[in-house]
Amino acid sequence: QVQLVESGGGLVQAGGSLRLSCAASGRTFNTNVMGWFRQAPGKEREFVAAITRSGVSTRYADSVKGRFTISRDNMKNTLYLQMNSLKPEDTAVYYCAQGITTILGTRVALYDYWGQGTQVTVSS
Repeated sequence: QVQLVESGGGLVQAGGSLRLSCAASGRTFNTNVMGWFRQAPGKEREFVAAITRSGVSTRYADSVKGRFTISRDNMKNTLYLQMNSLKPEDTAVYYCAQGITTILGTRVALYDYWGQGTQVTVSS
């Protein structure tokens, strides 16, 4: 069993920054691809970013490319998402998730464990 707990969400003005963290416990964190997803009210959960076990390779949704950075610290069993130049359309609940494969997948079905989510609200 894996437990994932997100933190760092909040209310920020457009153009501002936030750093999300995801603390993992249970089954070994550093053996899997990890990802961030988000879900806005009335919309489906969507891919944001993913990172390989080593942290060398990453993948981003086009909507966040150049503004968000995913990283991980395997010694601390923690995943991060640095979000800069935030826009009102980034408002959503953000979830971290553990992948079931070694590829940087964008589909929800490729991730098996999920955190409870943290709210990010960007005001205009």
